[in-house]
Amino acid sequence: MQVFRGFHHPGIASACALTIGNFDGVHRGHQAMLALLKSEASHRGLPTCVMTFEPHPRDYFAARMAKPELAPARIAMLRDKLSELERCGVDQVIVLRFDEALASLSAQDFIQRVLRQGLGAKYILVGDDFRFGAKRQGDYATLDAAGRAHGFDVARMMSYEVHGLRVSSSAVREALAQGDMDAAARLLGRPYAISGHVVHGAKLGRSLGASSPAAADGFRTLNLRFTHDKPAAHGIFAVRVHGLSEQAIDGVASLGVRPTVEDAGRVLLEVHCLDWPTELGANGGYGKLVRVELLHKLRDEARYDGLEALTAAIAQDVRDARVFLAKQATSGAHEALRRQTTRDRI
Repeated sequence: MQVFRGFHHPGIASACALTIGNFDGVHRGHQAMLALLKSEASHRGLPTCVMTFEPHPRDYFAARMAKPELAPARIAMLRDKLSELERCGVDQVIVLRFDEALASLSAQDFIQRVLRQGLGAKYILVGDDFRFGAKRQGDYATLDAAGRAHGFDVARMMSYEVHGLRVSSSAVREALAQGDMDAAARLLGRPYAISGHVVHGAKLGRSLGASSPAAADGFRTLNLRFTHDKPAAHGIFAVRVHGLSEQAIDGVASLGVRPTVEDAGRVLLEVHCLDWPTELGANGGYGKLVRVELLHKLRDEARYDGLEALTAAIAQDVRDARVFLAKQATSGAHEALRRQTTRDRI
């Protein structure tokens, strides 16, 4: 998959089948839309193209109005969005910077300059609530009329539902805000995950709990930055870490601003692996690109009166995470055995 910042690049396909949106989370509704786009593109002999925006348009308008509360919580950073788009078989992604110039572009100018001249769109697929152009003046009817006038096809995909629930980024955000990781996974079609490179932190975890049976070497953590200041999920989670070794590793993680040890307000995902791979050595995790699946919320983030209280809370989190992950492993083994038994009978 090719990724371009803007559309003034020689490597961009001269014609494409296009869909447009923020694609925060790339949930099952997005996946259904991308499958349809891929099918339509194949029939036309065109590459598939996704146009998305950074920052999120609502982030931009919230900052411009000095009302940060209007900005949506972010499900995924750009890295994870691009990774999921690639898994869906997208050929190229255009990341447009949402700024004053783009926000003030009229609907007709957006069609002419971006869709026709910039991308050569021959087929455009949008959602049922699609709006575009300055003051959201453009809609599906606007785009459809332009398609008839200029010779490109326009289609609209209606809402995608799972068990009667409309799948949307808002629904995913609500599930994550409530700590309902099972509901989020059903909407996403996969466990909710955050990826990133492991960076150096304050290394406070190495000294915390050094005398605790739960962590004889302290609570060593892997630190991943979450660059948006409003993550959709927050709190303490039982997790599974991919990318450190051949096998996934169980862990416990904190996603938030660490109120007991820092007042900077920076969002960080701190992951303590329950069983550290010995082959990595003490510092083997730094620089690795890992993916952390947040499987079950244990509790909300809290401020503690000192490091001793924090250490006790982390030790309890480790115990709770071990219990949950052991139950999940047992449940998974029983389900695998049930499926095998069913196949044997057949």
